[in-house]
Amino acid sequence: MYDDKTLVITGGTGSFGKAIVRSVLERYKPRKLIVFSRDELKQYEMAHVFSESEYPCMRYFIGDVRDRERLDEAFRGADYVIHAAALKQVPAAEYNPFEAIQTNVLGAQNVIRAAIRVGVKRVIALSTDKAANPINLYGASKLCSDKLFVAGNAMGGADGTRFSVVRYGNVAGSRGSVIPLFLKMKASGTLKITDERMTRFSITLEEGVDFVIESMDRMRGGEIFVPKLRSLRVVEVAKAIAPEAKLEMVGIRAGEKLHETLVPADEAWHTVEYEDRFIIMPTHPWWTRQEELIAEGGKPCEIGFAYTSETNPDWLSIDDIRELVRGLVGQ
Repeated sequence: MYDDKTLVITGGTGSFGKAIVRSVLERYKPRKLIVFSRDELKQYEMAHVFSESEYPCMRYFIGDVRDRERLDEAFRGADYVIHAAALKQVPAAEYNPFEAIQTNVLGAQNVIRAAIRVGVKRVIALSTDKAANPINLYGASKLCSDKLFVAGNAMGGADGTRFSVVRYGNVAGSRGSVIPLFLKMKASGTLKITDERMTRFSITLEEGVDFVIESMDRMRGGEIFVPKLRSLRVVEVAKAIAPEAKLEMVGIRAGEKLHETLVPADEAWHTVEYEDRFIIMPTHPWWTRQEELIAEGGKPCEIGFAYTSETNPDWLSIDDIRELVRGLVGQ
């Protein structure tokens, strides 16, 4: 769908941005592929990997989602936007709450308005498990962002810009996640774990990229797309990485949950299940898409259902985790 089209990726120099740029360049022939971010050094480094001389479609825009005029310039002529820019570190958001709101909430509002103003066809925004029943500012700001993008469809009008959201958990091997942390601790002989009961969903960067591309193709506007994933126990990650190491329990950190939630029970009544995903539909009474999804093979979730890493029926074994770690280390 990106052949001879213009795609903008906000936050495009992050791990996700670099991965989806690589994927789009391998699969499609876009007219323009615009990386929009505020870090000139990261753009300089990325341009050495995806140079404009080797990939004539590449463009690098310095800008911030807080800047409405710059977004207008970046989005002009764009067919699609993937919004991945955010302040994502939980402790940093707690300590700098005004900054988190400026980027994650007001920045989302700027993206929506700019996309509508210049006539972008489709926008997909990346969310997080922390937006489901949030307990920290980062999660609350992303929940607010999700609500803005869903409501953006009403602002765009019947034939205007379409907005949808993709929600998944921590990416395996990403900065700050448990696998690289345990790999660093391994040499010490002691792995520090917050709580032995802790579980997480598992998704690789490549799986996340594929899911976003599929959701962009599938979206009609207003959906929150949630992939079906496998769960893992953090204790078993430690055992897979360093089976001889001592495990030290240090307690849950501020803003952290024992288990991840992607579909909270409060949203089950307007969620439709497919073989490989859930789709959370808008709650607006004038939205009639749920009946269409059911007709297309979707199944309404039961009242009270919740999709959490603790109750998920699909789990990674220790051998599966070892294979996952080997793949990440080999990258």
